[in-house]
Amino acid sequence: MTEALASILAGAAGAVLGVVFFGGLWWTVRRGISSRRPAQWFFGSLLLRMSIALAGFYFVSGGRWNRPLACFIGFVMARLLVTWLTRPAVAPKGPPVQEVRHAHYS
Repeated sequence: MTEALASILAGAAGAVLGVVFFGGLWWTVRRGISSRRPAQWFFGSLLLRMSIALAGFYFVSGGRWNRPLACFIGFVMARLLVTWLTRPAVAPKGPPVQEVRHAHYS
């Protein structure tokens, strides 16, 4: 396999890893905020997502320096894609909400 094709495949693998990682994060946040035990959701998800991502980067590298770089670029591009796809549909309209001032001592 040529090195260019290996880099392209590494980038595609990074994109898949990024979708799994950041999509899993989005799913965890949605699931965890309504859970009775959110800390377990977040910690378990972190361990699983990090394990998948690190193992994926390790296997993609193949002992070369350029493959993890291409994988990382795909990973970051997937982050941008997942962030764009999961953004709120409508931004809140109206004047900005003013923060409440707390009582202070004179």
